[in-house]
Amino acid sequence: MSTEQQEPRLTAAEKAKAAWYIARMAKRGLADDRQCGGRVYQGDLERKLDRVIDQARRREEQAAKNNGKRR
Repeated sequence: MSTEQQEPRLTAAEKAKAAWYIARMAKRGLADDRQCGGRVYQGDLERKLDRVIDQARRREEQAAKNNGKRR
C-alpha cells in the first residue's frame, strides 16, 4: 500500500473551485515568457487548491465518524 492519503470525493462546489484554481494556474503558466526560467509564482493558488482538498478530506472523515455513531 502507498503511504499517500487517498484523494477525497469532491462535491460539485469543490470540483468547481478546484477547476477554477487549476485554470488560473494554467493561465499564469502560459503568461510566463519562460526566458528566465519561469518566474511566475503560483504558490498562492497551490495553497488554495490544497485547502479545498483538505476541506473535502475533513468533511469525509466527519461524515464517516457520524455514520459510525448512528449504527
